[in-house]
Amino acid sequence: MNDDVPAALDEAPDGAPGDLREAIAALAAREAELRRQADALEVQLAELVEAAADANADDEHDPEGPTLAFERQQVAAVLESARGELAELAAARARIADGTYGRCESCGGPIAPARLAARPTARTCIACASRTR
Repeated sequence: MNDDVPAALDEAPDGAPGDLREAIAALAAREAELRRQADALEVQLAELVEAAADANADDEHDPEGPTLAFERQQVAAVLESARGELAELAAARARIADGTYGRCESCGGPIAPARLAARPTARTCIACASRTR
């Protein structure tokens, strides 16, 4: 796991609006889900590496070699994606902590509550996100 991300906020600051409380709850739930997924993937990846070490070293002629290599790469890619999303969640939590959550990083305007509800890690408003595509 990536331990260099900031610690998660467990609850909204006193007086925080309901939208912020909902965002913090959504971020915490997704973070817990991703941590469980990443932990399981790390175990699965270790098992695949061990299985590959026990397999025939001649992948070209071993019918299991390419399958193990493909599966290992697939699990590694999903694990990397989970780690990336965990980093995005940590960045969103840092924005909550410093008071910039819900503000567009490009124009400084507000990010629509509906966008934050759909994508709690959003860094930009819809207008700015549309321009970067």
